[in-house]
Amino acid sequence: MGAALTLYELKPRFQALLRPAVGRMAAAGITANQVTVAAAVGSLLVGALVAWWAPTRTAFLLIPVWLLVRMALNAVDGMLAREHNQQSRLGAYLNEICDVVSDAALYAPFIVLPAFGGFWVGTVILLAALTEFAGVLGPAVGASRRYDGPLGKSDRALLFGALGLWVGLRFPLPDAAAWLMVLVAALLAVTVVNRVRKGLAESHA
Repeated sequence: MGAALTLYELKPRFQALLRPAVGRMAAAGITANQVTVAAAVGSLLVGALVAWWAPTRTAFLLIPVWLLVRMALNAVDGMLAREHNQQSRLGAYLNEICDVVSDAALYAPFIVLPAFGGFWVGTVILLAALTEFAGVLGPAVGASRRYDGPLGKSDRALLFGALGLWVGLRFPLPDAAAWLMVLVAALLAVTVVNRVRKGLAESHA
């Protein structure tokens, strides 16, 4: 409980650190939608670079670094939208689409690692997209946008950031690593079911 509270308290503090820079960005004419698209383009570039240099394994260190940058950009676009009157219907579309594109780009390089393989990494990418699809459909049935777990976007960022760090530092992948993507896929499937089930329960209530 205390750990969760601490993490919750970090978010406004992090936003407070970014607020002066966000104000300068708004004054310079930078929009929330531009930041959202920039985060997706950056994710595509990082994913391509990691895949290209994957045999060196060191390139995977870019993934945790970029995930931190992307987290900051996500906070910035939200603050620009809310605090500088930049909320828009286009922004709502871009937020969801760019998140799915970014996730796919950053997970895809793990396909080249023999321990994981293309099938299960591809399954994870598909199911990750479905979790967001299931979440965003909440308002369509009279519920809120659903963020239920056990493997939401932040959880996946932590998982793949840690995995990128492990691979990038050239630590060996144990034989059991072959089952990691299977486990991730299973947790994502549960996440989809939870979001649908709780969205329906909320709409009926």
